[in-house]
Amino acid sequence: MGSAAAWAGSPPAEEVRTSSPFVGLDRDTWAHLADTIEQPLNQDDVDRLRGIGEHLSLNEVEQIYLPLSRLLSIYVEANADLRHRTNEFLGGDTRRTPFVIGVAGSVAVGKSTTARVLQEMLSRWSSTPRVELVTTDGFLYPNAELERRGIMDRKGFPEAYDRRALLRFVSEVKSGRPEVTAPKYSHLKYDIVPEERVVVRRPDVLIVEGLNVLQPARPRFDGTTGLALSDFFDFSIYVDARPEYIKKWYVERFMRWRDSAFAKPGSYFHRYASLSDEAATNWATDIWNRINGPNLRENIAPTRSRAKLVMVKGEDHTTNRVLLRKI
Repeated sequence: MGSAAAWAGSPPAEEVRTSSPFVGLDRDTWAHLADTIEQPLNQDDVDRLRGIGEHLSLNEVEQIYLPLSRLLSIYVEANADLRHRTNEFLGGDTRRTPFVIGVAGSVAVGKSTTARVLQEMLSRWSSTPRVELVTTDGFLYPNAELERRGIMDRKGFPEAYDRRALLRFVSEVKSGRPEVTAPKYSHLKYDIVPEERVVVRRPDVLIVEGLNVLQPARPRFDGTTGLALSDFFDFSIYVDARPEYIKKWYVERFMRWRDSAFAKPGSYFHRYASLSDEAATNWATDIWNRINGPNLRENIAPTRSRAKLVMVKGEDHTTNRVLLRKI
């Protein structure tokens, strides 16, 4: 895809509320923004990008992700222009550093699919051919450390992450280091893979996906505030839906995984593979009520207002509204 597509002639956006920091666009209005842009993906691409038990259609890619990828390419181009003008003003010659995008949202809301689709689509724009994706799962403490700290049942909560290592990783990528590595996480083993690393080599765009990537900085003991991960983001996205929808999706996904990923002998969750439908539903509901639901309410949902763009999903998993920050 090129960078000459125009947004002219689009229906006007509506403000969410007079006092809201967001401009709201319904699905039809948002989709119209990409009328002049060629769809770069086909059904095979969509099938490849869709995760187990996740929902993604070619129509969703065309109407939601195509306009979003164009908007992001505009931000990338504007960022490059600002760097060029700053160099001219200062008489310097600083080189381009990666444009960093944060993708946040609850377990089972579809943020991983969002991140993968954006990686694929942004790599088709001429200004961003090299796009890397890193999830914050790799920065969870190993299970042994979580057990030692007595927080294994709070995996996914902010305190379960090596926040210092995550900040250092993104800071080094953002500063333009030629090569930066991150720990690798196995969803099959439900743990860090100590002998493997994810390598990032100076991409045009880095997408950082995770539950808590929009968390504000923690106050220090002396009352000062340190850096937040989002301080390194050039753009941020929150994938949103009603909590009752997400709970339903989580249970449905658990049931599908019971017959696929959980059935593998090496899976951490292999013990769930032989559960009856009723027992599996009860287990998934209990996990949601004890862990994922509280984490959403206490830590994830409160960061929604910190995003630059919010994708609001309906019960059928399709995005029916997009909110774009105006201030």
